[in-house]
Amino acid sequence: MQLYPHQEQALEQTKDLKNVAYYLDMGLGKTFVGSEKMMQLGNKVNLLICQKSKIDDWVEHFIEYYAMNHSWTIYNLTNKDEFEMFMRVITKVDEMEKAGCVANIVGIINYDLVFRRSYFLQLEHFTLMLDESSLIQNEKAKRSKFILQMKPENVILLSGTPTSGKYENLLSQIHLLGWSISSNLYNKQYVNWTTLDIGGFPMKIVDKDEPYKNVDRLKQKLRDHGAVFMKSEEVFDLPEQIMIPVKISTSKAYRKFQRNSIITIDTKNLVEFKDDSDFNGQDVTPRVELIGDTTLTKRLYSRMLCGQYNKEKLEAFKDIVSSTNDRLIVFYNFNDELHTLKKIAELFERPVSEINGQTKDLSNYETEENSITLVQYQAGAMGLNLQKANKVIYFTLTEKSELFEQSKKRIHRIGQSNTCFYYLMICKNSIEEDILETLEMRKDYTDELFRVYEKEPS
Repeated sequence: MQLYPHQEQALEQTKDLKNVAYYLDMGLGKTFVGSEKMMQLGNKVNLLICQKSKIDDWVEHFIEYYAMNHSWTIYNLTNKDEFEMFMRVITKVDEMEKAGCVANIVGIINYDLVFRRSYFLQLEHFTLMLDESSLIQNEKAKRSKFILQMKPENVILLSGTPTSGKYENLLSQIHLLGWSISSNLYNKQYVNWTTLDIGGFPMKIVDKDEPYKNVDRLKQKLRDHGAVFMKSEEVFDLPEQIMIPVKISTSKAYRKFQRNSIITIDTKNLVEFKDDSDFNGQDVTPRVELIGDTTLTKRLYSRMLCGQYNKEKLEAFKDIVSSTNDRLIVFYNFNDELHTLKKIAELFERPVSEINGQTKDLSNYETEENSITLVQYQAGAMGLNLQKANKVIYFTLTEKSELFEQSKKRIHRIGQSNTCFYYLMICKNSIEEDILETLEMRKDYTDELFRVYEKEPS
């Protein structure tokens, strides 16, 4: 296996370190860098934690490049039989090594399952690798608490979006790298907090105007503790990325909902389908009542009123689809959006692939040049290689910066030779403009961590 020069450079920078973080931009091959570092560290027992949707990809990767060439044994720990075999084998690693048997093993498990396997808290003398380590930003989440209690000998973190632009969420990864700064001291040195009065209760939030301080010092400390930052443009001459705003008028229903927090939608009249058979069955309820009785539900329904319940946006989506026969990648949030977008694809007789929590089917994407691939952010914004396409439509926006930034890289990566176009379907004077502004702000803060800096004098 031949590594790219930038991958060799990342490994060379960290050759003497046991705890490392490869914060390489999406598409730069973090998988190979992390795997090679794992091999260099040489532990007999290795544990990789990743997203559920990436389990099979990692298993195939290790089998193809390491099982035969380096005599590694790979276990999918989401499989009960393989988990039990892994547990038996790791207790006999020393005996197997003395007998000259294969003893290098890798267990692969997902974030939502690992904290249900309490045995891992007793595991010692192993290498821990976290794919998409940004998923442990929330220190209060079960997965984060559990992982921070583990006792690895070495740690490898992989992410292209380590903070989602929120430096206050770096602490979990910082502690895994071995930087033993306390939460209080970190927040005092690097984050500007302010206090708001919410209904008579004080609430600490990050200052909106000047959220962070001593950023160069933070960047230096991260690098001193094994973090490597690398952007795509530093390595490859990738095609241009062009963002195309598609401005949509907000509906009367949206404006009424903002005033009254309640609205009834007649979904049957929103878009003209090829047939309306679904409205006679159980799949679609013709009339939907939305009640924003809490801040969260009002925000949720406001987003929906900018998406599948906005007739002008649906018509604008039809216009984009009808304007090209190229492959299209479409990002969406909610299941009802999926249903409606599939019906529109059928209207234009376009083959559909989909990636969501229930389905992963890329067959039409792979074989049909005029296919439309519908991708739910949570299930497919990270890790997919979709560079056969060069056009992405954002039907609605995610509120998570890491998912938004990662989604752009599904097509803008090694192997892409065409200019990449991104259609941002945004309702004017709506919550979607606020979400986009926040996403752009978070991107700026993430980019700052990657930017070259001048070291402070020692």
